Amino acid sequence: MVFRKLPGVSASGMGLRLSQKFVFLLFLSGLVTLCFGALFFLPDSVRLKRIFLSKTETQPVTVGSENDAREHLKRPREQGLTSAKGETSTRLKVLSRKPALPRDAPEERVAGGGAQEDFTLPRSKTESSSERATSSDRGSGSDTYAYKKFKRCLLKAPLGRSNGRPSDPKTSERREKVREMMKFAWDNYKHYAWGKNELRPLTRNGHIGNMFGGLRGASIIDSLDTLYIMGLMEEYNDAKEWVQTSLDLNSNGEASLFEVNIRYVGGLLSAYYLTGEELFKNKAVELGEKLLPAFNTPTGIPRGVINLGSSGTSWSWGWASAGSSILAEFGTLHLEFVHLTELSGNQVYTEKVMNIRKLLNKIEKPHGLYPNFLSPVSGNWVQHHVSIGGLGDSFYEYLIKSYLMSDKTDDDAKQMYYTAMEAIEANLVQKSPGGLTYMAEWRGGILDHKMGHLACFSGGMIGIGADDGAADKRQHYLDLAAEITHTCHESYTRTATKLGPEAFRFDGGAEATATRLSDRYYILRPEVIESYMYMWRLTHDPKYREWGWEAVEALEEHCRVESGFSGIRDVYTMTVSHDNMQQSFFLSETLKYLYLLFSDDDLIPLDDWVFNTEAHPLPIVRRSCLQEDAPQDKTASK
Repeated sequence: MVFRKLPGVSASGMGLRLSQKFVFLLFLSGLVTLCFGALFFLPDSVRLKRIFLSKTETQPVTVGSENDAREHLKRPREQGLTSAKGETSTRLKVLSRKPALPRDAPEERVAGGGAQEDFTLPRSKTESSSERATSSDRGSGSDTYAYKKFKRCLLKAPLGRSNGRPSDPKTSERREKVREMMKFAWDNYKHYAWGKNELRPLTRNGHIGNMFGGLRGASIIDSLDTLYIMGLMEEYNDAKEWVQTSLDLNSNGEASLFEVNIRYVGGLLSAYYLTGEELFKNKAVELGEKLLPAFNTPTGIPRGVINLGSSGTSWSWGWASAGSSILAEFGTLHLEFVHLTELSGNQVYTEKVMNIRKLLNKIEKPHGLYPNFLSPVSGNWVQHHVSIGGLGDSFYEYLIKSYLMSDKTDDDAKQMYYTAMEAIEANLVQKSPGGLTYMAEWRGGILDHKMGHLACFSGGMIGIGADDGAADKRQHYLDLAAEITHTCHESYTRTATKLGPEAFRFDGGAEATATRLSDRYYILRPEVIESYMYMWRLTHDPKYREWGWEAVEALEEHCRVESGFSGIRDVYTMTVSHDNMQQSFFLSETLKYLYLLFSDDDLIPLDDWVFNTEAHPLPIVRRSCLQEDAPQDKTASK
């Protein structure tokens, strides 16, 4: 519309005739309607709709184009993520670890008497859209998770009768030493690397890395539950304050779906369930929502790398065969995602992981085994490489733990686990000439007689699954768990430092020994100690506590430096070379499992809790109890 200046009228007095005004308004309203409607038809319309629609109106899509897949595969190379060596995954690729020096054990503080007082959580003013969704399977009919009801469904108090303090003075002293190690590692992290992801203890600075997509404070999130369980309440409160004031989830970087899930989501969930602090719940659900676009593939199998920003784009690791997704990554989401549904009421999280399970049940497994690489586009296996160590490990762990976490109602997970165990025993379990039982790797029918440190978690996994196997195989599974744990202990005792290598072999005359220089390092990994803890609780054989103490002494002698703990480059030499990295999982897993090993069994009891693969305890979901209007009065509610 052209504005015309009327003769003899100033610019300020210029006006429009009535007909002109009508046409102008009609044009303007049409333009606004066109622009608003375009938001819903642009290629990225799902994310744009989130501006205007509630979560219940826009569920994430589960399909993507072939072009999208190709574009995602280009990204890791452009972003320097092709090899991802040293940065990708606790369970998948080599990560560096860190050193420390001794200090006097601190005086023990009281952990505030255990979990906080029972209460029903109010709705947060800042809750995300997923938290506003109503639950279809919660008996209360409320979309606010009732922490009080959850707590009453526990059989025992999470921190036990006396915070798990053992009556035996020797064991109590050893537990206190582990607690001092945790405080030492934490104090140095706080002093030199606060807010960064990890501490570099030799250079006394922080490390960020590229695994977490711009997220910070991995060591803080990973340490929350460890600090609380150990009764380090001043340190725990510092960590909680940082989460409240400094944890920024609005990053725009490329993150490992696997690592963000097990460390950040798992750590926040665990901290919430132990303390009742709604802050942790809100952060966990907000972050969980940012992971959902990774599932936007033709099959619903998520890709390994996701941009946590508004784009939500995802792609596969550059080193993964033919753009495949990794079994241990997409198979290690179930525990956390089920609890995200529990806390938010949004069924999408459970639907995503159940879709993965349905696809795995549908496709053919070679010799009943699950290969490590799967195409998220075709849903077919990419390579026939099977490993219970890196690339495959925690998939199997999450099968048995999903069954246990469901209060033993998830029969599908149970069947998948025990069927997989039969295939593993038939194809991978081997006995060395020296009588050591180990898990070999399988490459298209050819065995590679190598066992990684990561595979040493399987002793504990098989142990906790023994009691629910076929009646005639229960003792067999417990014996197998003990044999594998013994083999992993041998990998430690056969080194000069009494710390185990990254991988050890059983060929060419070698037994439980690293034969390659590239396998001789130790990066403070927890898997062997993890199996000690489980086997102690299952058998109470004192050798497991003795083996754990051997590890404590070795860590103190070889990994502790002046300003933290560090991994070492060669476990077979006493001339130690440190790698200058204190990994967050040392605080979350290694020290926590050692502390629990020297504690009474009622500290985080296994009949109430399962540990995710980063050692964050998550509660068993007792559906019948949660749906009761008047829960029974149990120990934990007193």
